[in-house]
Amino acid sequence: MSSPLTNLYYKRAVGTEKACYVCHKPTKTVLATLNTTDFLYTCDTHLADPGFASQVGAVSDGVGAGGAKKMGLSSEEIAKVKAEWEERQKKKADKAKEKEKDKDKDKDDKEKDGEDEKKSKPSPSLTPATSASPPPAPTPTHQRYTLHRDIFALRLAEHRRKRQAAQAKDLAPRFPGAPVGRLP
Repeated sequence: MSSPLTNLYYKRAVGTEKACYVCHKPTKTVLATLNTTDFLYTCDTHLADPGFASQVGAVSDGVGAGGAKKMGLSSEEIAKVKAEWEERQKKKADKAKEKEKDKDKDKDDKEKDGEDEKKSKPSPSLTPATSASPPPAPTPTHQRYTLHRDIFALRLAEHRRKRQAAQAKDLAPRFPGAPVGRLP
């Protein structure tokens, strides 16, 4: 059975203090999944503890310039790869624009053929669709964390217990009751 939880939590601040998941000190910091199916209150000291959680996207996890240095890449190599990637993205965008222009041209040709046949009604002129790129996705403002595998296993076990308790509560009325009378 697949897990309903993913090990990606977002750090959020809340208005009411509750006990930390580990040390039970009051804190206003919460780690929550994207759809808030799981959340846990944690101190900032525990967020800094690599035995509890690791920040995703931090230099220490091998992403960005720190990760490139670990792999032995120079800044020139990084710039070269980045330029090649940007060039490929530009070519993809150009191809998409050309395809759209071809579709618009085919549409216009079909419309002209239809107008020649009918000529009784003037059709409204269609403006070509602008190929404006969608607005960029908003960058996440919350810090992202992954829990240590043992802590995440505890969270999964807790969710499993809750789910099993709910199933047992749903099934309980369906079972027959215990006998009340005396045995013969």
